[in-house]
Amino acid sequence: MILILGGTAEARALAGALDAAGIRVVSSLAGRVADPRLPRGELRVGGFGGPDALARWLRERAVTAVVDATHPFAERISASAARACPAAGVPLLRLERPPWRERPGDRWHRVPDLPAAAALVPALGDRVLLTTGRQGLGAFAHLAETWFLVRCVDPPAPPLPPRHELVLSRGPYTLAGERARIDRHAIDLVVTKDSGGSLTAAKLDAARERGLPVIVVERPPRPAVETVTTVDAALAWARGHAG
Repeated sequence: MILILGGTAEARALAGALDAAGIRVVSSLAGRVADPRLPRGELRVGGFGGPDALARWLRERAVTAVVDATHPFAERISASAARACPAAGVPLLRLERPPWRERPGDRWHRVPDLPAAAALVPALGDRVLLTTGRQGLGAFAHLAETWFLVRCVDPPAPPLPPRHELVLSRGPYTLAGERARIDRHAIDLVVTKDSGGSLTAAKLDAARERGLPVIVVERPPRPAVETVTTVDAALAWARGHAG
């Protein structure tokens, strides 16, 4: 049995390919999204309770391999898997989409975390498209003079910036749609995490067209595990460890 630590489009694609090949696959979702897109195959929802509990879960269910295909900013589960898999004697692969790369015309400002992004906002813009997800928005709550268009999938918990409009939506987004959103709200700054992938990249293209600065929160460090960047590569690896 293959365990996929999922929640991403890549995880769903991998689960579908393994299920179509007749390989038993279980996808584990954190349960933080109210209405997630569900993968094919078996499903479990919720945390494991730490690396020791995850190692025990892997042994009890005779898991033959684990693919960590979680979001690039899902630090805790990746760290847990990096400890649990060696303890259980189970091979681990990280499937991570490549980060975004700057293109000619981009005005990116890379920062290490959300507090650093918030500290830079007043120097770069007054009306901000904030697309860092619903967790961690409290880092921007003290910016009383800045107006934010906060976009996330599910409703965020307070605190939030005092001057904001909330948009609940899920990608993929189009260039035309992002361009229109920037123009309609007179956005002069975009703040995002470096999630990578094509589903939400249109905001970067629209910002480039409009000459807007973009604050990009860099990915956190990852455990040193074998890593691939494509579903095909992960599929080949998983098939070889399917038992």
